[in-house]
Amino acid sequence: MDQLWAPWRLAYASESQSDKREKNTCFICQGLNEDRDRDNYLVLRTEFTVTYLNRFPYNNGHLLVCPRAHKAELQELTRDEAHDIHFTLTRLIDALKRSIRPDGMNVGLNLGSVAGAGLPGHLHWHVVPRWNGDTNFMPVISDTKVIVQSLESLYGILTSEL
Repeated sequence: MDQLWAPWRLAYASESQSDKREKNTCFICQGLNEDRDRDNYLVLRTEFTVTYLNRFPYNNGHLLVCPRAHKAELQELTRDEAHDIHFTLTRLIDALKRSIRPDGMNVGLNLGSVAGAGLPGHLHWHVVPRWNGDTNFMPVISDTKVIVQSLESLYGILTSEL
């Protein structure tokens, strides 16, 4: 039997939902206020946005694009913030295409906990690179997703493209 090694997932998997809610800490804002971009996997800062590697990715290259301001609803965004988010999404998709060559992308926004937002108080768009054949028997049979690249490796590759 092959074994999968993904030790970074333990912190997420072992934490209960109530513990996650009790923390009430916005990792997006926390990362913005620190000067440790590489440690926080913060790959890009623009005037109105910040982009992180997702620490618990659905697929290799999974990014979170967020407004710098802590806002929970789309209508709270200014025109400049909305424009910068769109420009940043476009820039990051282009960088991912050049650096890791996916066959396609899922780009989406979850509004509210019921819609799947793990951090419902701070808007964030998911950019998830996809490859032909990246869905196989592992998620179906064993509820396991295999991520083939470390966050550290991806951070270096992606930041060199930006």
